[in-house]
Parts: sequence; structure tokens; C-alpha cells
Amino acid sequence: MKFHFSGQILSENGELKINIPFNVWEVCDSQGVLMISVNAMGLSWECNLTPLGKGYYTIPVTEQQAEGHMGETFPVVFEILNRSPHYRGDSPYSAAQPIRKIDSVKLITQPNDGLCGQTCIAMLAGVTLDEACEIMHCRDWQASMGKMVDTLDYLGLQHENVIYYTQGAEVTLPKCAILMEKMGRYSHYLLCYDGTYYDPTMGILDSFDQKNLVGYLEIKTA
Repeated sequence: MKFHFSGQILSENGELKINIPFNVWEVCDSQGVLMISVNAMGLSWECNLTPLGKGYYTIPVTEQQAEGHMGETFPVVFEILNRSPHYRGDSPYSAAQPIRKIDSVKLITQPNDGLCGQTCIAMLAGVTLDEACEIMHCRDWQASMGKMVDTLDYLGLQHENVIYYTQGAEVTLPKCAILMEKMGRYSHYLLCYDGTYYDPTMGILDSFDQKNLVGYLEIKTA
């Protein structure tokens, strides 16, 4: 899975870096020493992320890479090379035979906070919330975008290979997507489908304020 955002080169204590604008532990479901491949400024390279603490990281940049790009804002795409997906056993599903073809969404709401990611999977897969929790192997407050992507793959539900981080910028959303918005210390997940928003907490919404949007993952439909 690749992650796309707009970044800038910053200089601090004699070091050049690009800040990643989201919590890598929470979103990527990865910790420790993380090796990545990066595409930015027309360049491609591999490096280890520099930890800042509590799940936040920066991408180190050399003086040669930064030459001519200081003060610019540019697209950054990176992929974690040493992430191991969660093993859920052999799947009875595949891209050719998914758990279902997504041609509609039926609202499911979470009974309490902390289950929004699992609820989004339940709506996409057409299963109950309890079934989604069982498939994902996670309960309250344990879902992450990384776990959701692994679960989509297990279920044969196709998606784009890039998560776009809009950071509040206005964008044209795809027909179907998992949306991530920031709510206090935590991320909240909801679905959009054909111009309607399915929020595990608020129910069906006709509109969504994209100023609250952190990023999205497009889900392919029938």
C-alpha cells in the first residue's frame, strides 16, 4: 500500500526532512524500524523513516535531493517495504470471487465508540458488525487503515493501491471510498458511496465537510 500527501522540505538542527502528516502506527499498523521507498521531487530513493515518537515519523532528505526544492510544496508517495500483513488464514475469497460485488451500501451503526473501522468493513462486505470484528481479529479501538486494507484483501474486495491524504483540501471523491477524519486524538472512519455518506456514528448524511477529511482510500465497485 502506498501513501500520498503534499509535503515540503524542512531544515531543523542541520538535518533536512519531510514530515509525514499522520500517525504511522495508527494508519499503517506498523512500528519499529521502518524501511520505505519514496517518490518525490522527480526522484526515487529508499531509506529508513526517522521516528519522532508516539507514531510520528519524518522522511530524511539529503542536500543533493533537496537542491532546488527548498520552499516548494510537492507530491510525496511512499511505501513501507518491511511491513508484514496480518495473516488471517487461507481466504475463501479472491478478486475474481469476492465476498460480494459492491453495488450498494446498507447502513450499519456502531453500538459504542471505537468500532467505526470494523463497521465500515461490515458495510462494504455485507456482513454483521460481529462478523467483521471476527474477520479483522480486532475489537474496540483496534482498527487501523492497515488492518482494514488487509481485511479488504482477504475478502477479495478490490481497492486502489494508494491512500490519498488531502489534509483538508477540497477534492472530488470517488464513487466509493473509506474516508478518514480527525476527531480529537483519534481517527474516525466512514464511507462515501454514490454521493451519500454512511457514518457509523451519525447515520446517513447528504454532505460532508472536507475540511475535516484527513484522507481516503478508493474502493472499486461493480
